[in-house]
Amino acid sequence: MTGDTPDHLEEEEKTLDPAAENVRRKLLRFMFINLGILFFALMAVMIALVYKSFGPAPTPRAEQSPPSAESVSGSILLPPGSEVVSQSLDGNRISLHIRRAGGGQSILLYDLSERRVIGTFEIGWQGE
Repeated sequence: MTGDTPDHLEEEEKTLDPAAENVRRKLLRFMFINLGILFFALMAVMIALVYKSFGPAPTPRAEQSPPSAESVSGSILLPPGSEVVSQSLDGNRISLHIRRAGGGQSILLYDLSERRVIGTFEIGWQGE
C-alpha cells in the first residue's frame, strides 16, 4: 500500500472517462432545468391562488335584478283560451308554461325589464 488512503478510496477519487463525465453533466443540467420549470409552475399556481383569495368577490346574479323598492308593472298577453300551468322567475326573466285552448303546450320567456316576449317554445312529443 502506498500512502494513507486505501485502494478502494483511490479508485473512487479518480476522474471519470470523458464520455461518462459528459453524460453526468447532461443529467445534472437536465435535473436543474426541470427543477427550475417545476419551481416556476408552482409559483404561478401560488400567485393565482393568492390573487383569487384577495381579488374582488363576484357579484351575485340577484343584484342584477331591479331594486325591490322599484315597482314593476305591465301585462303579458297570452293566446286566447290558454291557461298558465306554472311559472318560474330568474332575475329579470319569467318563464310561463302555458296550456293552449287547442290542446298544445308552450313555454314563453318574458323579459321584465324590456317588457316583451323574448322566446316561445312549443312542447311536443316525437312521433306526432
